[in-house]
Amino acid sequence: MDLKGQSLLSFVCGFAVFVHITTADLSYSVPEEMRPGSIVGNIAKDLGLEVGKLFSRKARIDTEESYAHYCDVDLKTANVIIRERIDREELCGEKVSCMLKFELVLESPLELHRISLLIQDVNDNSPVFPKDTIKLEISESADKGARYRVNEAHDADIGQNTIKQYSLQKNEHFVLSVRDDADGSKNVELVLDKELDREKEHGLNFVMIAIDGGNPQRSGTANIHVTVLDANDNAPVFEQAYYKASLPENSALDTVVVSVSATDADEGVNGEVTYEFSRISERAKKVFSLNSKTGEIKVIGQVDFESNSKYEMRIDAKDGYGLSSDSKVMIEITDVNDNAPVIYMKSLMNPIAENVSPGTEVGIINVQDRDSENNGQVRCSIQQGVPFKLVPSIKNYYSLVTTGQLDRELVSDYNITITATDEGSPPLSSSKTVQLSVADINDNPPVFEEQSYSAYVTENNKPGSTLCSVTARDPDWRQNGTVIYSLLPGEVNGAPVSSYLSVNGDTGAMHAVRSFDYEQFRSFKVHVMARDNGSPPLSSNVTVSVFISDVNDNSPQILYPAPEGNSFMTELVPKAAHGGSLVSKVIAVDADSGQNAWLSYHIVKSTDPGLFTIGLHSGEIRTQRDISESDSMKQNLIVAVKDNGQPSLSATCSMYLLISDNLAEVPELKDISYDEKNSKLTSYLIIALVSVSTFFLTFIIIILGVRFCRRRKPRLLFDGAVAIPSAYLPPNYADVDGTGTLRSAYNYDAYLTTGSRTSDFKFVTSYNDNTLPADQTLRKSPSDFANVFGDCDKSPERSGTVVIHITVLDANDNVPVFSQAVYKASLPENSPLEVGIINVQDRDSENNGQVRCSIQQGVPFKLVPSIKNYYSLVTTGQLDRELVSDYNITITATDEGSPPLSSSKTVQLSVADVNDNPPVFEEQSYSAYVTENNKPGSALCSVTARDPDWRQNGTVIYSLLPGEVNGVPVSSYLSVNGDTGAIHAVRSFDYEQFRSFKVHVMARDNGSPPLSSNVTVSVFISDVNDNSPQIRNLAPEGNSFMTELVPKAAHGGSLVSKVIAVDADSGQNAWLSYHIVKSTDPGLFSVALHSGEIRTQRTHF
Repeated sequence: MDLKGQSLLSFVCGFAVFVHITTADLSYSVPEEMRPGSIVGNIAKDLGLEVGKLFSRKARIDTEESYAHYCDVDLKTANVIIRERIDREELCGEKVSCMLKFELVLESPLELHRISLLIQDVNDNSPVFPKDTIKLEISESADKGARYRVNEAHDADIGQNTIKQYSLQKNEHFVLSVRDDADGSKNVELVLDKELDREKEHGLNFVMIAIDGGNPQRSGTANIHVTVLDANDNAPVFEQAYYKASLPENSALDTVVVSVSATDADEGVNGEVTYEFSRISERAKKVFSLNSKTGEIKVIGQVDFESNSKYEMRIDAKDGYGLSSDSKVMIEITDVNDNAPVIYMKSLMNPIAENVSPGTEVGIINVQDRDSENNGQVRCSIQQGVPFKLVPSIKNYYSLVTTGQLDRELVSDYNITITATDEGSPPLSSSKTVQLSVADINDNPPVFEEQSYSAYVTENNKPGSTLCSVTARDPDWRQNGTVIYSLLPGEVNGAPVSSYLSVNGDTGAMHAVRSFDYEQFRSFKVHVMARDNGSPPLSSNVTVSVFISDVNDNSPQILYPAPEGNSFMTELVPKAAHGGSLVSKVIAVDADSGQNAWLSYHIVKSTDPGLFTIGLHSGEIRTQRDISESDSMKQNLIVAVKDNGQPSLSATCSMYLLISDNLAEVPELKDISYDEKNSKLTSYLIIALVSVSTFFLTFIIIILGVRFCRRRKPRLLFDGAVAIPSAYLPPNYADVDGTGTLRSAYNYDAYLTTGSRTSDFKFVTSYNDNTLPADQTLRKSPSDFANVFGDCDKSPERSGTVVIHITVLDANDNVPVFSQAVYKASLPENSPLEVGIINVQDRDSENNGQVRCSIQQGVPFKLVPSIKNYYSLVTTGQLDRELVSDYNITITATDEGSPPLSSSKTVQLSVADVNDNPPVFEEQSYSAYVTENNKPGSALCSVTARDPDWRQNGTVIYSLLPGEVNGVPVSSYLSVNGDTGAIHAVRSFDYEQFRSFKVHVMARDNGSPPLSSNVTVSVFISDVNDNSPQIRNLAPEGNSFMTELVPKAAHGGSLVSKVIAVDADSGQNAWLSYHIVKSTDPGLFSVALHSGEIRTQRTHF
């Protein structure tokens, strides 16, 4: 009930609080009707606890009853405070002692302290009579001194505040007699002091007043109406002065509990007895009824032992003329096992980390059974097969603890069934399933599927080709199980391993960065690391062996005889050489390996095919038969050397063999120098020889000589700058499309004799231009060398030789060529300067082969020349994947020929994400508006943060930062959805307690390391008109009225009194207006609409 009166409020506020400590139990005593927020006591001081540890130990008030909401603990100050107004009469009724029992629960370790709160009575209830009017019928023949019992008044208060005295309005016939009964009640009787005379008065009216002992006193009144009748001598008499009955709870409706009976000795109407409750509580009225004719008390409501175990009431028996007597009835309710145990999860660590040690307390369970004695004794059990057990701690409390090591990778969730069974007959039980999730700890490093990996690649592979793929598994969850692959730093042949291989960080696929050459190295090893995204991250390594297989890409190289030179290789063969004699040996090597390097030697052409043979694998040249006189002195052999590759590659060389025993027999062979001076000297000697010969010839011979000269001038008279193919024929000298253009700038030396009758050359220009263009296609096969040297079989012709040197001039007919067909790479946005190496080749020579590279504009890259034809592609600025994630960079290579030739290549470059951007909230701060008395769980607002990073680096998780609101953790007021950022109310708010508060929300990404940002959310609570005005100076309720004296001489407009009221709401909800809703004389008084002042409207007459 509400506080009444300003003086009473002063009493409550000044009431001393009593506390004592006994065996870790606390007892407090407080008056009822204390304001919410009032301090009861300090548990830290009274129990010797540390205030700072109350929050971490989750201190809270708990109770078995339904009045847990009356008290709470302020974790900031350790004060026990009143949360809600306490009405002793509502809680305890007529009980002498009103004790609320609480339990203070502390965790880590679990402690339980019992708190008893004695609610002291405050005089906030006025006495109330059962009826406003008490009707009595008394015979006029009644004697003086006759007593007539009336029902006493009832005051809900107890002790000093209950009814202390009765008074009777002065009259000439009756006086009041009050005596105390043994059970503490009062017996109130009217005593006839003067005989009645029906002829004078048919009826009497007077007032009886009941006054309590409170301060200030309260009173209640009842009107007594006495009807004077004719003779009636006897009052009803109960068979028992005290009735006691026992009733099981949950009894059916209309069950007869007890029957009371009273008899009256009179006859007729005077002897008819009726029954009625003279004193009964409101609670009992809802459970029992009384038959006014038979006196049977029946059940009309729910009988619950746990709500009330005993009922007391008084019953009046009254005859037809008003004479009555009363009896007391006591009904005791017996307990039935009708309440199953109820399991409460008081605390739960969910989720629980998988690395907690055995014996760790996971949760606290409380089991309650409202039944009594054995029916309320409870045993708890837990299902089998889970690594948990229940450990009893304090009465009805159990700790749920681990019994073994948890492993999320084996079991990630537990549904633990707890069963509580009481000891009633039959026993009742209930179960509760506790859902417990095991939180992942980064306790497993990635494990590769194989202990080592081998990759096989053929040389001359294309850059970017896939070699193999490595795979590692991590059984952890989310980012703890996300595997990222990378190459460990190292070197291969002095170069970083990253210039040879790359690994895809997500898939583990390994790619070749460059083309490999088996002749440089045949195998190498790299180390790949698999790292998870946990904190701290765990990793493991694996070795990848790369084996390069050979490709037949190298032709045999002939070391002896020399394949090039200005003089031919000559070997002397003795004439007496027998068959099988070793003449010479061709020596060749092949850079390839295996069967690609197996060489075989073959004579492809010889002057006398049956004279010489060559060893297939040794290269040794031997005579097949004895040399005879008929064999030509000059023997020309062309030897081919082939490898065993597929397809086979070969090289050829020429060997010149002279059959002679000494050099004196050999015709003079002179090597004519290449330079122009020696060539001219030779020409002069030939001309001089011809001139001397003309003196010995006749005129006719001179004429013939002239003709001869006209026909054969090119053979005898020539410029030394001409080059004719020699005995060593390079493989690429064929004419291009029949235009007479030679492919390469090689020098060809040939030896021509003056006796040669055929030639592959035709001289068509003058002698002074120093050039001799080729008119016919040069033949690759050296089969025509017999013509060059002349017919050896014709003897005794003699000949001389001359060296013709041909220089093939380069034409700019080759565009620059990039070394790789595809350039494709990925690099993190925080990568170092150098991105990659570009190699460009141009087969032309001199200026035609000089190449300049350029890069397109508008990209943060440039080309830096390094060694010949190599360029480094480097960054010129910081890369940002959030701005540009892919680049297509066009590189152009241009030679310096005339006209210049060029080619282009596009480098496809992907920028990999790095967690370099924290989440950013869309607003600098947020405001949420909610009306008080909201429903728990209602949405207040939503916060949104954006992270431009990719994948897990850009995944945003929301959470509330730790904090307090009015000394309570912020998490007990609000919650935030980790995925969406939606903020919900956890409880209902009260504008009168606080009007606004602030919380801080953190947005964190899933990168490694994670980045975060915070934002402030202001919550504003708007008022709802949920509080009625409270009248301060006048009692708003009760059966007694307030009295104000108004002078008879008061004029119109005089101030009589003032009503003072307040409203806990705010704004227009607290704007009060005053109105007189009822008055004895409507025109006499008025009340001011807004001030509450009561004034006279006119003068009282």
